[in-house]
Amino acid sequence: MTFDTLKPQIETIVSNTSSTDDKLLQICKLLEANIDHYNWVGFYFKNGDKNELKLGPYVGEPTDHTIIPFGKGICGQVAVSNQNFVVPDVAAQDNYIACSITVKAEIVIPIFVNGENIGQIDIDSNTPDPFTEADERFLEFVCAKVAKLL
Repeated sequence: MTFDTLKPQIETIVSNTSSTDDKLLQICKLLEANIDHYNWVGFYFKNGDKNELKLGPYVGEPTDHTIIPFGKGICGQVAVSNQNFVVPDVAAQDNYIACSITVKAEIVIPIFVNGENIGQIDIDSNTPDPFTEADERFLEFVCAKVAKLL
């Protein structure tokens, strides 16, 4: 399934009447089920006034990383930089927090509400170097839709 065919499905999920967490989980399930190289899909959000991220809805292998300090790992770096972060090879990253030995690559895209980075979508892949600019643009679209829920 192409990104363009998934966009209307994202819009349908965002506009349905279920809870925000349920919508986020539906988005995770949709992406993980329809994009072969998305093996773990989840959301992290700023944890109140603390300089840390808290795990939100996700699909994939369970993770011990429910709280991530700003600056630590790829997600923590995005919380500080406010920039997309594409990691073609997690083994080459000094500040990578290993979740599973099967993970080869990661992409993290921030979510902005009123110009503030309030969270991010995090995707792990068991495929080496799978993420393209098309993934980035699609996930920016997803994050913009998610921002409207928050």
